[in-house]
Amino acid sequence: MSGIVKATHRVLQTCVKTANLSGLVSRTQTAVKRDFTRGIWHMSCSRRLDGTLASTSLLHNHSNTCSCGCGLKALHTKADKEDEHSIKPKPLGERELVEFLTEEIVAERKAQKVKTLPAEVEGFTVKGDGAEVVLTKQLKDETIRVTFNVNHTVDSDDFEGDVQTEKQEFSEMRSKPQFEVDLVRGDTTLGFTCSYLQDPPAASADEYNDVFGIDEITLYKGEWNDKVYAVAGDVLDGYLYDLLMNLLEEKGISNEFAQKLSDFSTAYEHTAYINLLESISKFTIGK
Repeated sequence: MSGIVKATHRVLQTCVKTANLSGLVSRTQTAVKRDFTRGIWHMSCSRRLDGTLASTSLLHNHSNTCSCGCGLKALHTKADKEDEHSIKPKPLGERELVEFLTEEIVAERKAQKVKTLPAEVEGFTVKGDGAEVVLTKQLKDETIRVTFNVNHTVDSDDFEGDVQTEKQEFSEMRSKPQFEVDLVRGDTTLGFTCSYLQDPPAASADEYNDVFGIDEITLYKGEWNDKVYAVAGDVLDGYLYDLLMNLLEEKGISNEFAQKLSDFSTAYEHTAYINLLESISKFTIGK
């Protein structure tokens, strides 16, 4: 009987120890799980709080820098802001025009023979006003005034050299304007309208051919008006025509003067052309 009791007692003690050990292990595991879970929870909360603060800071900072007035936050990119303040490029046609004008101006200035226009031409004082030029010479009892306009006066002669060559050299562009010659005495004016001859006849050693001719002649007092009579040069008597040409030569309006006038008009027109190109370029750029 005692043997059975002892055996039973040992079994009970073993069960108690096992139960105590299991409880201890269970309590230990519960504590470990609790600590581990608390650590994960703490980490996740910290990250969530940090993220919230970062997001709040981002929105706050962006709202301070965004001044477009749209009321939206964190939607504008850096590229959008640059586009708002950037200057839109010129259209392709305007850019190409400016590029061509830049090259053309350089080429024209390089080809320009007269950089500074003279103040006198064959003793005549020069006064330019836009496209119009007035040459004046004062004598004892009269004033000689030559007036011309350089608009639409440039013409190029036929090319020079062999026709068979691939590259034909063209003569320079020259201005040959129609010009008015006024001989003024008191309030009376003897006026001539002259122009350059297109194809002056070839002169021999003993001949003298004019490079310009008289288109019209008139005489009036005070200011000219439409009521003033004028006669065409080609209907004048031949001898009278020659006498009038001699009169002009005595006043300094000779073949040499006509050549000098063409030289000056060419330089003046070229300068006006370059100024026009520069003005168009500035207009296109928007200055």
